[in-house]
Amino acid sequence: MLKGEDLFKKIIAHAKEYGFIFQSSEIYDGLSAVYDYGQNGCALKNNIKDYWWKSMVQYHENIVGIDSAIFMHPTVWKASGHVDAFNDPLIDNKDSKKRYRADVLIEDHMAKLEEKIGKEVEKAAKRFGDSFDEKMFRETNPRVLANQEKIDAIRTRFVAALDKNDLKDIKTLIEELEITCPISGSRNWTDVRQFNLMFSTQMGSLSEDANLIYLRPETAQGIFVNYLNVQKTGRMKIPFGIAQIGKAFRNEIVARQFVFRMREFEQMEMQFFVRPGEEKQWYDFWKEERMKWHKSLGIPGELFRFHDHDKLAHYANAAADIEFMFPFGYKELEGIHSRTDFDLAAHQKFSGKKLQYFDPETNESYVPYVVETSIGLDRTFLAVLSHAYKEETLEDGSQRVVLNLPPMLAPVKAAVLPLMKKDGLPEKARELMDKLKYDLMCRYEEKDAIGRRYRRQDAIGTPYCLTIDHQTLEDNTVTIRERDTMKQERIHMDNVKQVVLERISYRKG
Repeated sequence: MLKGEDLFKKIIAHAKEYGFIFQSSEIYDGLSAVYDYGQNGCALKNNIKDYWWKSMVQYHENIVGIDSAIFMHPTVWKASGHVDAFNDPLIDNKDSKKRYRADVLIEDHMAKLEEKIGKEVEKAAKRFGDSFDEKMFRETNPRVLANQEKIDAIRTRFVAALDKNDLKDIKTLIEELEITCPISGSRNWTDVRQFNLMFSTQMGSLSEDANLIYLRPETAQGIFVNYLNVQKTGRMKIPFGIAQIGKAFRNEIVARQFVFRMREFEQMEMQFFVRPGEEKQWYDFWKEERMKWHKSLGIPGELFRFHDHDKLAHYANAAADIEFMFPFGYKELEGIHSRTDFDLAAHQKFSGKKLQYFDPETNESYVPYVVETSIGLDRTFLAVLSHAYKEETLEDGSQRVVLNLPPMLAPVKAAVLPLMKKDGLPEKARELMDKLKYDLMCRYEEKDAIGRRYRRQDAIGTPYCLTIDHQTLEDNTVTIRERDTMKQERIHMDNVKQVVLERISYRKG
């Protein structure tokens, strides 16, 4: 069974071979950490977006959606804190000339210690079998306790250094931990310095009278500056939410791991406006709601976990990530943050406009508090693709690669396949295709043997293949083949649309 780096390489190769993801500007040798979604990738991505949008906006009466501009007044980013505080600690290795995020180097070191603990637990579990008490083992085993002590000490010092912006101590910590450059293997580091992640550009016809503006590093601020517009025109009552899907841009120091960390990416965010003092209960509510949504994608619950933040962002009084077990380990997929009234209060101050809500139930005006759910669309795409990719050996000894995508997310819902290119079968297949294409994303294919066509559809995750054969001409029935089980049954052509629609319904998710 493929795992880790080997699995990840296979997924990346598969994504290109079957039209999911291409390197941007590939004919010009590409652009680092920028990717294009191909024909199947674009369809899968749109289906994930559609499912999120329905889950947030359509299924909740008190959440509405907007689409704000990428370009915003530069003072927006001053008010939000991004101009002054949107930085990552950067460090270079003098020998390899490679650049790293200093915080990631330290986090990776802690992750290695956690791996050691995990191996100790694994070994003990095998040794003791059903009688193994993991909690007691973690609390009493000397090697586990020693490593956990190291992790806790590093984390305490690391968080304190970040809070104080003590870049010197971050470098000292890297040196004391004897962290080496993964490329050169040396510990010849530069000083740590801050690096602002926002892309800047000019707006104006001539450079001399141009204004410096930024490509937005997040979509949330577009929601906050439109809070009053939406609240008044939608006659929204607290609590209510505003959702948005859109592009964001970050000049990442180290963009890596395929589409997991990119310089141009897409976010799906919802800001939920609540009464001050009620934010914690709504924070807990949205934590659970969002975890349910991830599990509804057909991915086992054990591949997700919550990670509560040790160091809170400047705007938050509580924060947690939903992490997913990617082939390269547990990494953040979605953030749930209790943002207090930081954003609206800051925009009220910098703009001079009142952004308060009059609450008819309490008969008072206040700046609402906000609970945010922010999910990376590209990361969700990668999580879905990673879990779906399977290499199977069949009963006859042959192999197939299949994407076990949830049918509701699959790029193509049904493939229409005439058994052969003669005897009127293509014409009959076209008749079925014309019936289905207005309600379902279908693909028509007649080239190659039917087995090879099945394999191609398996590889892009098509849940159903509809084969038109000579019996179809006699009784108007077609063979429907299910992707995961490869079982086949015959159904009447008139029932095909209803059967497929029922099986790919969101309600099945």
